[in-house]
Amino acid sequence: MSRFACFLLCCLASLAHAAEPEVRVQARLVPDTAIMAGATVNLEVDLLVDTWFTAPPELPVLQLPGAVVSPPGGEAQHLNQRLDGKAFFGLRFTYQITPSAAQAFSIPALTFRVFPGQATAAQTVQSTPLSFSVTGQAGAGGEQRLVAQAVEVTQALEHSHTPLRAGDSITRRLHIVARGGQAMLIPPPTFAEVKGLKRYVLTPSVTPLSDGRGGTLGGQREDSVTYVASAAGRYQLPAIEVQWWDAATGQSRSTSVPAIDIEAGKGTYQAPFSLSEDLRALGQGAQVSIASHGLLLVLLVLLGSLAWAGRAWGVAGWQWLLRWRASRHQAWLDSLGYAWRLARRQCAGEPARLDALYLWRRRATGQHTLSSSEYPQGGQSEGALLAFLQAFYAAGRAQPPSAEARRLVLQNLRQQAEAGRGEPVGKHALKPLNP
Repeated sequence: MSRFACFLLCCLASLAHAAEPEVRVQARLVPDTAIMAGATVNLEVDLLVDTWFTAPPELPVLQLPGAVVSPPGGEAQHLNQRLDGKAFFGLRFTYQITPSAAQAFSIPALTFRVFPGQATAAQTVQSTPLSFSVTGQAGAGGEQRLVAQAVEVTQALEHSHTPLRAGDSITRRLHIVARGGQAMLIPPPTFAEVKGLKRYVLTPSVTPLSDGRGGTLGGQREDSVTYVASAAGRYQLPAIEVQWWDAATGQSRSTSVPAIDIEAGKGTYQAPFSLSEDLRALGQGAQVSIASHGLLLVLLVLLGSLAWAGRAWGVAGWQWLLRWRASRHQAWLDSLGYAWRLARRQCAGEPARLDALYLWRRRATGQHTLSSSEYPQGGQSEGALLAFLQAFYAAGRAQPPSAEARRLVLQNLRQQAEAGRGEPVGKHALKPLNP
């Protein structure tokens, strides 16, 4: 039984091993012959799997002393190959190597990390070591020059106005395409200064020449310059020549564009539109005619809008006014004048009442009774005051005092209260000593 279990485990292990996808790597140099210093050789690396890729492969960094190496771009060329009767799917990555010295270069084995589908883990593969040699560069002093398979130079001209006048500008654009060469090695063209023209050199654009499938065919450069005619006359923009070396033969070559003749006529620069006419039209457009009834309607709408916008303030103001009126009314009810008016009205009425008189007495002097012991000494005698009170409260009284008698008593009480009040004391004055 144990032997049978061991046999099953061995079969499962062999099946699991057989289920692992196969990964292959192929590397080559293009071209695979000796090149000249300054030329570009491509290291093409093909990563192939018999399933698919679950993640982009991890590429190593290649550094070669004496050469400039451009790593692969973000895109790769897709491959479909059949090797040993088995279909493989792959990706091609290209390293561009531009040597700057004549010597032999050795490319070591590069390690790639691949993520194939249906694999239990990422797999690591290595490329085969490669080497190439570089011959001397044409040109004196070993100066680095553009080496390419072919170079094309084209130019275009743009006028700010036709015909060209004094004050107008003309832009000259130069496009250089180097097939099989590095874009950074394309020499910048020389835009000469021309007497009578103001020169303004623009920022160049240097980009690789893409093949549309993730690879590069070379490099390209676009330069621009703008000339402004300061006066009328005939001018000539000189020819431009680009020096380069043929990668196949090593011979020096040149590609050029012809000179350009331009003529600027007399006249001053004018704006494409009239400022005075635009301002006049703008002023006429600003004149608005409104009829009388229309103006009234506009005013009503404006007032309604202001009322609607200020409704919250209006409600708050009305509530404040109501509170102010209530506080003023309460202050009047608590005043001495109100108590005196009420006392006079009650004493003159029939039947007479004295509760308001006591209220006035309390507010005027702070006393709560009309007894002679609390009454200030003055023209009013104790007998007159007692007779006045007995006329109201004594048992078996014949009739209450007359209106004139009441008025005299009230007048004497008010005079005595005012006489006993004394001078007003200040807010911060000292309190009386031994009151």
